[in-house]
Amino acid sequence: FTTASKTLFQNPAVRFLGLNLDPYDAHKLAGRPVVCDARAGLEELGAAVAGYHVEPGYERAYKEKKGAWELLVDRAYAAPDEDAAPTQAQVLGLLDALVGPEDVLINAAGSLPGDLHKLWRTRSADQYHVEYGYSCMGYEIPAAIGVALAAPGRPVWALVGDGTYLMNPTELVTAVQEGLPIKVVILDNHGYASIGGLSGAVGAEGFGTAYRFRAADGSYTGAPLPLDLAANAASLGMAVIRTRTIGDLRKALAEARAADRPTCVYAQTRTPDTVSGPPPAQAWWDVPVAETATRKPAAAAREEYDRQAAQRRRHL
Repeated sequence: FTTASKTLFQNPAVRFLGLNLDPYDAHKLAGRPVVCDARAGLEELGAAVAGYHVEPGYERAYKEKKGAWELLVDRAYAAPDEDAAPTQAQVLGLLDALVGPEDVLINAAGSLPGDLHKLWRTRSADQYHVEYGYSCMGYEIPAAIGVALAAPGRPVWALVGDGTYLMNPTELVTAVQEGLPIKVVILDNHGYASIGGLSGAVGAEGFGTAYRFRAADGSYTGAPLPLDLAANAASLGMAVIRTRTIGDLRKALAEARAADRPTCVYAQTRTPDTVSGPPPAQAWWDVPVAETATRKPAAAAREEYDRQAAQRRRHL
């Protein structure tokens, strides 16, 4: 993610250091390996660049672009119609307006990590707890339980997409058993939308990523499946607040934050809504595409893959 599969940093002066305790991992990305303890290594690197400052022109350009981006965030967060279904970005905007530096956000998978990375305005050093490396679907609820145990009294939010929720909802029972007042926000867009978008990008046309029955032609384009994730959460002992509109959600989030028991806010987001915030990610992710497929979407995706892959560079 950080290097856009080795295509993002094209300046030949850029160098990468692989700082890791494990030599195998330190040598990855063809960077210069620095095999050591993370804390000791960072302290040494900090001392090595002490006093360095970027050029004033670069700093001015950075601040200008940062200011322009904040306007995009404001636009994505804006939710003027209280009776409309929220976008995913608007859900984050409503939460942004509610939380303080003591709140902790947990997330790991789906399109939420991307939207949080682009949009969330972190208020404290330990507020933003997002697992990027492996997109661990099902991580959020157990992680929220861990944070609630480690930091009693702090509001802990587990932001969970519907697909992620289906992977590991049963840990809610532990939160109920232990009386941990975690706040679980389920964002339901009725399918594996993030994977559906990725599937389309690699020429697989989002096959099987919507919650629908099979149609007569064998495709998954039939009637919607009768899923009720809010009922599932309630059956596991959670207090559940159902929402349909931005107005509902605004009140529900405030109620959940004040709750002294495990509480779930169920938010049906606007669909389709795979990427609802500012411009979508423009960085390339190296996900292999079929090389010999004859279907037009797959062939077109392979052409784009080859074009992007040609821009990869070694970092040493």
